[in-house]
Amino acid sequence: MFKMNISKSVLLLKSRTSKSVVDVHSRINVSLAPCCQCLHNQNNNTFSRSRKFSSGYHFSHNKLNGRKFLQPNFFPEQSLKTSLSGIRQHNFPPDGSCFKGKDAYRKQTRNLSVTPKAILDASPKSLQPYLRLIRFDKPIGTWLLYWPCTWSIGLAAAPGHLPDLWLLTLFGAGAFFMRGAGCIVNDMWDRDIDKKVERTKLRPLASGELTYFQGLCCLGGMLSVSLGILLQLNWYSVVLGAASMVLVITYPLAKRVTFWPQAMLGLTFNYGTMLGWAAVTGGIDWTVVLPLYIGSMAWTLSYDTIYAHQDKYDDMLIGVKSTALKFGDKTKHWLTGFGTIMIGGLTLTGVALDQTWPYYTGVSITAAHLAYQLYTVDLNNADDCAAKFRSNTGLGFVMFIGIVTGTLMKTQKNKNDQLDNVE
Repeated sequence: MFKMNISKSVLLLKSRTSKSVVDVHSRINVSLAPCCQCLHNQNNNTFSRSRKFSSGYHFSHNKLNGRKFLQPNFFPEQSLKTSLSGIRQHNFPPDGSCFKGKDAYRKQTRNLSVTPKAILDASPKSLQPYLRLIRFDKPIGTWLLYWPCTWSIGLAAAPGHLPDLWLLTLFGAGAFFMRGAGCIVNDMWDRDIDKKVERTKLRPLASGELTYFQGLCCLGGMLSVSLGILLQLNWYSVVLGAASMVLVITYPLAKRVTFWPQAMLGLTFNYGTMLGWAAVTGGIDWTVVLPLYIGSMAWTLSYDTIYAHQDKYDDMLIGVKSTALKFGDKTKHWLTGFGTIMIGGLTLTGVALDQTWPYYTGVSITAAHLAYQLYTVDLNNADDCAAKFRSNTGLGFVMFIGIVTGTLMKTQKNKNDQLDNVE
């Protein structure tokens, strides 16, 4: 008799045979006729009025696209069973607290989460556009910028020692602020393009929520903090880090002139492999850093090509270039090549530093992850592409653990080598 549509937040009950609904808590049929005068408002497509049924819970009668339905004014998780005798409902709090409205329910659960998204939602309304501008609620970019820095810091540590915690902290903060600055630069260049792409049209600058000047002021603040962090390093690192601004500013333009903007992103995002090593040693050993830099660039080419497949149809319509469009149906062949280059670069770096077995275990797990990602990714499914892209955060962490433990093991290996030489 009834058709039931269930989503995460709304339960709809509609009768096909009569103008009646069911109060799902008490199973009492309620006529809509006395309370549906509000549905005849001709000035609005959707109009809602709360009505308190005999059960004591508040519901709303709505009219959407010419159809009437009953909508509960609460948003808790719901467990429902249907039977011939009617509709049974379970798992509601006995005190009825979840029926005080969606705002009250959200206030009750807001403090239960400390995720970036929850922090953003709990922030003052005036601050939220700026947090979304720097992608505060999407920290994946910060992690992908941070991991190559940690790799080089860990590799530069003295045998048998942990990486410098102070440098790891500085580079973590630097990754956050520089990633935010990069997002602002990107949005300022691409404001008109973002308006035409479904995934990006609601970004603060594209939607007009923030003005160009407000974005510029936020960029100045992010760069100022980043400069303060950079000045904590040695002067070689300061000069090297300042030079990276050329890449940060010009990267967003690459998609207008070449099908390889992901290569430009690789140069930019993995600059920390050089900067991290320089921060520890005061210079750069190219036999170590160059293969690490090239391998990390190949990693970026891999994950960002997968990411670009989310927008490939919009990109074709507006004329924006990417490796996703360049490779087309041969994308997985290219991804295989990028993965091979990454593993080769990491292996050469390990050989140059005389790394131990935990390091190569990390390299092996990284190779397995890339192979699994390549085999399972559905390049025509935007959600799957996004999930595979995000999974690279775990890859970066695994490689970092391999580097740290491998460097700690180098002391024991050196002692064993010395004993072999004595014998």
